[in-house]
Amino acid sequence: MILNYIKIAFRSLLKNKGYSFLNIFGLAIGITCASLIFLWVEDEMNFDTFEKQDQVYYLPTNQSYDGEWRTFYSTPGPLAQAIKDEVPGVLRASRSMGEHLMFTVGDNAINRLGRYADADFLDIFSLKFIEGNATDAFKNPEAIVITQEIAELLYGTDTKVLGNVLKANNQDNYVITGVVENLPKNVSFPFNWVAPFERFGHDKEWTREYGSFFSDTFVELSPEANFETVDARIRQLIPEKSEESDSQAFLHSMNNWHLRSKFEDGKIVGGQITYVRLFTIIALIILLIACINFMNLSTARSEKRANEVGVRKAMGSGRSRLMMQFISESLIMAFIASFVSILFLLILLPQFNLLIDKNLTLGLTNPIHIMVILSITVLCGVFAGFYPAFYLSSFKPVEVLKGIKSTHGSASFIRKGLVVGQFTISTVFIIGTILVYQQIQHVKNRELGFEKDQLISMKVNGKMIEKFPVIKQDLINTGAVKDAALCNSDILSGGNNGSGLTWTGGTNTEDVLISFRYISSSFFNTTGVEIIEGRSFNENIEKDSTSVIITESFARLMGAGSAIGKQVTADEPYTVVGVAKDFQYGDMYTTSDPVLFLNYLNQARFFYIKTNSDVATNEALSKIEAVMKKYNPAFPFEYTFVDENFNAKFQSEQLVGKLSQIFALLAILISCLGLFGLAAYTAEQRSKEIGVRKVLGASVTGIVKLLSKDFLKLVGLSIIISIPIAWFVMRNWLQGFAYRIEINWWIFIIAGIMAILIALVTVSFQAVKAAIANPVKSLKTE
Repeated sequence: MILNYIKIAFRSLLKNKGYSFLNIFGLAIGITCASLIFLWVEDEMNFDTFEKQDQVYYLPTNQSYDGEWRTFYSTPGPLAQAIKDEVPGVLRASRSMGEHLMFTVGDNAINRLGRYADADFLDIFSLKFIEGNATDAFKNPEAIVITQEIAELLYGTDTKVLGNVLKANNQDNYVITGVVENLPKNVSFPFNWVAPFERFGHDKEWTREYGSFFSDTFVELSPEANFETVDARIRQLIPEKSEESDSQAFLHSMNNWHLRSKFEDGKIVGGQITYVRLFTIIALIILLIACINFMNLSTARSEKRANEVGVRKAMGSGRSRLMMQFISESLIMAFIASFVSILFLLILLPQFNLLIDKNLTLGLTNPIHIMVILSITVLCGVFAGFYPAFYLSSFKPVEVLKGIKSTHGSASFIRKGLVVGQFTISTVFIIGTILVYQQIQHVKNRELGFEKDQLISMKVNGKMIEKFPVIKQDLINTGAVKDAALCNSDILSGGNNGSGLTWTGGTNTEDVLISFRYISSSFFNTTGVEIIEGRSFNENIEKDSTSVIITESFARLMGAGSAIGKQVTADEPYTVVGVAKDFQYGDMYTTSDPVLFLNYLNQARFFYIKTNSDVATNEALSKIEAVMKKYNPAFPFEYTFVDENFNAKFQSEQLVGKLSQIFALLAILISCLGLFGLAAYTAEQRSKEIGVRKVLGASVTGIVKLLSKDFLKLVGLSIIISIPIAWFVMRNWLQGFAYRIEINWWIFIIAGIMAILIALVTVSFQAVKAAIANPVKSLKTE
């Protein structure tokens, strides 16, 4: 019976090759799109898949400033031990501090990110040891555990490295006490080595103070622990043990690190999960458009298949049997479309990986992937084929065989409704794509308060601080560099911040969050942050040891009048000698906090170089490298461009923009396939009418207008429906950005014109083809 259905279905598909091709191609595009999104969603959902992911937590802190809770990813150093000692249900706890180290073995030198951490860290993350073990790894205070990648890069493959001495930053020796398997790429806290935390904090008293929020803290709960009870107790610890009564640490599950990491007023409000949901919905919508295509084209062919249905019913076929036959046809087309989509995926996946910066694989041997493709195929086949099967099997054999045309007005109405639905969705995509692009450009092109172009950033290492004056002068002497500066923080990041300051003209100032920048005097000239009042720092640090420069938002907190000469008191009083223009850092969508600059170099972690715009980038880098090698020969020349770092801050938004463009094009393409098929069907049905009109003198233009106007009415209706939908959806999306564009009316006009032009081009091809056909051929049977 099943084979019989398949045999009949194949014969029918071969009879209607043109329509079958459009159906298969449309479904293949939809399935390809859905499969790509599934692979991306799967990768996003599989972040941080460690053995104990349901038991491991990170501790952010909520801190109250001006009556609002703000969330920071740092805790005091002593908190981990206090949690371990005093909170029931906690099995392990560890401090952790990320750091880059350059390792050297012979001529091999590599710079890798790792972590100083407590011994519990190794067990919390269930690191799999290739050499050594977690129990003994940190017994030696000079120990270091490295990944297999580092071991192979430094020592080669198949080399035992346990016990080897590894030199870091050309000054510190570490003893390799363990080699662990490489971490997967999709982890929220990547690291390539782990060393005892004491190695970092032994000479830093502030790491043992509750007032210093600098450490990442990880805890592992026992399987029997009650989350609410443990979380409530942890929230009490910082206020109990310090004067930080407005600060509280809390548990943030490993399951949420990647997907739910956005906080507002101290509570999770989303994160990457928003984009996962968004693109899942987009995948379903594009599949829906492909299925609508199928239904439209299948019902449009109804009159051609009416005689077939009449004959089969007259010979005894029941309605259910006919429905099974038509659904079998749609399932066969869906399976063919799936095979075509696999070919598309093999071709497109490498390019998709480049676009999203991932390494996704099709994984056809993965049972889950096979099940997903099969599920999508069957779902599309049944959903797309059900209505055409229901409609075609409803024909009455007596009317069909007598040549009586049944009106079936509902089919025409539904077909038009589906066209309107398709183009409504496509127009929403067009509007959404325009607005996403505008929003990204709006934020990227906003006034930053500093010059990111021609600005190079390097990590401070070796003798860069000690020899800064001569390095800077030699760089300028090359002619490729305007200036150079030191800073304790990345100019784009939040950096060090705190509260508790008092200042002239301020009331209740202790509750205001202030960011601190420890800089060289050349910082403003190098980065382009403008001094709008007063002066910059003196190059002689001692002359300005009690001077500060503040941003204009800080100056406003001091009340009316000039801020120059006023005092700011932290541990000691400082005098304001300059006011700098506010600049954007941290969250690029909000207003940044006030900044206080101090003329202090010893805490510098970043070296900034401003190059001359009239010198080629490669030439400038070559000259800079020569200078850095001269004064810092033990360290490789590694750098980043600040403008590229800036663009990376919009990675998620840019991904949304790129994928929106692609999926909008796919939605439009699928809609046009359906419209193309319906236009061909309409031209075929009205061929005799067109022939008569041509004989009576109708022009090609007139016939094209005749055939196009009905479709353009449907597209016009879809535009009217799409505008409020697009406005509502995009308005809600934009609400998530503090710094956002306004939705202008002209965007809807542009999207509408684009939709009309796309539809007109699609329909006109078939209309012109029908209009220029020889009328004799269409009238010779009359």
